[in-house]
Amino acid sequence: MYPYKAVSVLAAFISVAAAASKVCPSSSPLSCHNTTAVEDTCCFIPSGQLLQTQFWDTNPPTGPSDSWTVHGLWPDNCDGSFPQTCDSSRAYTNITDILTAMNASSTLDFMQTYWKDYQGDDESFWEHEWGKHGTCISTLDPSCYEDYVPTQEAVDFFSKTVSLFKTLPTYQWLADAGITPDGSKSYSLDDIQSALSQQHGADVTLGCEGKSLNQVYYHFNVQGSLQDGKFVAAAPDGSKSTCPDSVYYDPKDGGDGNDRTN
Repeated sequence: MYPYKAVSVLAAFISVAAAASKVCPSSSPLSCHNTTAVEDTCCFIPSGQLLQTQFWDTNPPTGPSDSWTVHGLWPDNCDGSFPQTCDSSRAYTNITDILTAMNASSTLDFMQTYWKDYQGDDESFWEHEWGKHGTCISTLDPSCYEDYVPTQEAVDFFSKTVSLFKTLPTYQWLADAGITPDGSKSYSLDDIQSALSQQHGADVTLGCEGKSLNQVYYHFNVQGSLQDGKFVAAAPDGSKSTCPDSVYYDPKDGGDGNDRTN
């Protein structure tokens, strides 16, 4: 349905090992903490922050009932603004074929369960996230690879997003604080923020649809590259919360709002 723009190129590299990205020095500055411009953007992300964003979709329900799902990995500038759709020539399609050809089947398997489109069009969703956000991350530029293999940077984007998501178990962290999906019970936004920020190491950005919690953004500054750098929990780079002081955390079984009394 979504033909890859250069199928012949992809096929030529199916058996080729992934190219190595540039090795960055341990002295690389932490993003959003440099005082002067950094010339080597293969080892520094000028946009500053990377946000691992997650969904809690209930209508229709998306993904496992006991897990949030992946939204994406977004570069933000240090002031909360953000770049987008930075290289249309690398707006790859058919992400499934790309990941399969590059021996990233474990990443793809995980995505097929935890990186879901609420309308059921996962491929289109993945293409959108890569084209809009992934192409704007400087360390994923093809020039940052030795013996560059076409589409390798997209594989690195999806693999890193998945590996980062696995370290941020939002459902479990909230459950450990006694915050579980309940269609009739409201929770203090401060309590949700406290539960997640204690685990993450910095405040998070919470998103809502009306009074229902449905998104969380974990902010990171990065030392080095996306591929191999150190991700450091960071305070949000701008005010993005769309939630009231009291919110509902609806279950994915459809029990949302029928018996709300508070």
